[in-house]
Amino acid sequence: MWWPKTHTVSQDQVRDIVFEPFEGGRIFERDANGVEHLWGEIVVWDPPHRVDYLWHIFFEPKDATDISVTFTPSETGVHVKLVQSGFDRLPVDIGSGRRDRVEGVWGEITGLYREALV
Repeated sequence: MWWPKTHTVSQDQVRDIVFEPFEGGRIFERDANGVEHLWGEIVVWDPPHRVDYLWHIFFEPKDATDISVTFTPSETGVHVKLVQSGFDRLPVDIGSGRRDRVEGVWGEITGLYREALV
């Protein structure tokens, strides 16, 4: 519910965002017509500590980058850290441009997640 529709393939027509909770699970959106748009694949599923996945929303799976999200207990709750890497596997012009583009976007998206928890 907190994920911005502007960061989906089907935008206002998005019905569900699905995160299959197991290694090999898919991350995808389902639009109002039931069409699924693949975003990525879970490669490490270690709740409640960590999840890693290949991420290629808006791109072909061969151009996926890596996302690692770790959850570490802290005095005030849980520290969540998201790291995106693997840009170096892409052609230089694509990798550096995508890295620049997503840098600010994750701050926006994680802020929405924080707000949803309150």
